[in-house]
Amino acid sequence: MTDAGELRRRTHELLAAHPPATTDRLDFLRARFDAGLAWVHYPEGLGGLGAPRSLQAVVDEELAAAGAPDNDPRRIGIGLGMAAPTVLRYGTDEQKSRFLRPLWTGEEVWCQLFSEPGAGSDLAALGTRAVRDGDSWVVDGQKVWTSSAHLARWAILIARTDPDAPKHAGITYFVCDMTHPGVEVRPLRQITGEAEFNEVFLTGVRIPDDRRLGEAGDGWRVAQTTLMNERVSIGGMRLPCEGGMIGPVARTWRERPELRTHDLHQRLLKLWVEAEVSRLTAERLRQQLNAGQPGYEGSGMKLAFARLNQEISGLEVELRGEEGLLYDDWTMRRPELVDFTGRDAGYRYLRSKGNSIEGGTSEVLLNIVAERVLGLPAEPRTDKDVPWKDLAR
Repeated sequence: MTDAGELRRRTHELLAAHPPATTDRLDFLRARFDAGLAWVHYPEGLGGLGAPRSLQAVVDEELAAAGAPDNDPRRIGIGLGMAAPTVLRYGTDEQKSRFLRPLWTGEEVWCQLFSEPGAGSDLAALGTRAVRDGDSWVVDGQKVWTSSAHLARWAILIARTDPDAPKHAGITYFVCDMTHPGVEVRPLRQITGEAEFNEVFLTGVRIPDDRRLGEAGDGWRVAQTTLMNERVSIGGMRLPCEGGMIGPVARTWRERPELRTHDLHQRLLKLWVEAEVSRLTAERLRQQLNAGQPGYEGSGMKLAFARLNQEISGLEVELRGEEGLLYDDWTMRRPELVDFTGRDAGYRYLRSKGNSIEGGTSEVLLNIVAERVLGLPAEPRTDKDVPWKDLAR
């Protein structure tokens, strides 16, 4: 399946059999998945047709022109961008069949149980324990900075299964049922007033062994697939020209000439060019994905995304003057998604501060780019071969 014409034919067949104007949204999305038009590059039977990833745009354009519903990708971004590629690569046939369809249609929201209070930048130092008990694992611990945990049906989880092994070697990767009575989700209120993040407490959570992804003790390698896809999904998202954070600033500049100064003009020009370079670089990165798994270049894109968002939002606040200091709503809310462009300048400025932390801190990503992309000497690490239980904490 490599022909764009054939994909268009199949898309037209889907639209004829399930007219968007008269078909229930969820029924249409399920039919699209079953027709192999969800992720065209996925295998047949799993939402795809084994086609090149680049041909996804052919399907998307035809469906958009017909007014077909989408699967609300911003709401289910963790499932689409992180869980799905990991399940596809490491999951059993049963796991792929069970999880991928409701994940793509948005019937089941996913979250990520990775970071911990003592294991953020040094994720491999995590202390959440999973102990084998027959055909199950019993999990106890705490996770933090968990987006969408208050909405999630499932979570991708890494836990310590062998404390006698070095920290990277004693981790196992699981799919965790967020409806288990031992799972407690507590909101973390942010500087924006919202609580899109959460902390999650796991107490005696029993996970069947058939919800393990990869081999026991091989969770760090499995997690790398998740993390690389996460950085690509954050830093490599598809945007039109003047999409993202630069759009509101450019509109304000054009519509409010009384706010303009020479200094702000020079800064805006510089950031506009950088945003466009970043957008085109992200397009090139997506094209590279057609050949296989994402590489460490995604870390560089995520770095650029965080820096640009923070600089652009700062410029917007300065451009608006006193208006930039206003804030629309401090109400404590549990949002379903992050809406950078639907809120005011004050929200964008405050929320962008988290961009250099979430999805890997900028400091950690700089190390990854230096070592994995540029080939610079690695920082000295004395704890790589020390059993986790012997590490100072």
